[in-house]
Amino acid sequence: MAERPATAICFGEVLWDFLPDGLHAGGAPFNVAYHLHAQGVRVLVASAVGDDTLGEELLRRLDDWGISTAHIARTARRTGFVRALIGSSGDARYEIARKVAWDQIAIKAPLLREARNARAVIFGSLAQRTRENRTALATLLDAVPDNALRVFDVNFRPPHDDLKLAAKLAARANVLKLNHEEAARLAGGSEKSGHEERNARELFHHFGCERIVVTAGARGAGLLRDGRWLWEKGRRVQVLDTIGAGDSFLATLVAHLLRGSDDRTTLRESCRTGEWVATQRGATPAYKRTTSRH
Repeated sequence: MAERPATAICFGEVLWDFLPDGLHAGGAPFNVAYHLHAQGVRVLVASAVGDDTLGEELLRRLDDWGISTAHIARTARRTGFVRALIGSSGDARYEIARKVAWDQIAIKAPLLREARNARAVIFGSLAQRTRENRTALATLLDAVPDNALRVFDVNFRPPHDDLKLAAKLAARANVLKLNHEEAARLAGGSEKSGHEERNARELFHHFGCERIVVTAGARGAGLLRDGRWLWEKGRRVQVLDTIGAGDSFLATLVAHLLRGSDDRTTLRESCRTGEWVATQRGATPAYKRTTSRH
């Protein structure tokens, strides 16, 4: 009998991005789940949507992709949304709606049973803006095996950028992924190019994460593990928008960690996927091939 694919659990927000060209399903856990599934990882999403048309459509899209919606609750609160404003260089800034469905994520017995055999839990800082979600995440992390990946994706979106909270979450992670600006803030270092390694080592000193990954947009990304720093230089691409590029990078990173890929391959493939998504419109473009994009 074939081995059951590894289970990764994505915890956090699922929502709609309101973009100049229309509505796009999104939220980091939603995007990461899509890319994990596309890369052959069995993935579950722990979240909540409203009992409304927008929530129904999010669930329908996940169903169409073949991703389970069993652990996404329907609530009386409205489905979350974000207004994303795209700059001339393709960068995005966000206005995030408050008091929405994903602010109250419940961890129930069926998900806890899944968690006992999970090999990865991916969580971000944005969904931790409520006490309910902080409690729910702690319950989920306590349930997974000791050797599971606990992947913290720092996602500072002012005013949801509490450094003390991020430090508490980092202390529970064994994989820390953040961009160069977030790394500098959390480490108390410089955002200047070339300081990524120094900041990563400072973060290791503070939190002891087994792997620390620092992304730097078009310049590339670095990985610190066992005292060894690797850097993958970015490749020039024609950017349409950067929405979802970091999420696709993270999903590829997790997929390769679950497969046991070497660090160089893991970092290279993560960069190539992020670059490819930046050339596409939206966070969840269709995969046309499964081979490396390098």
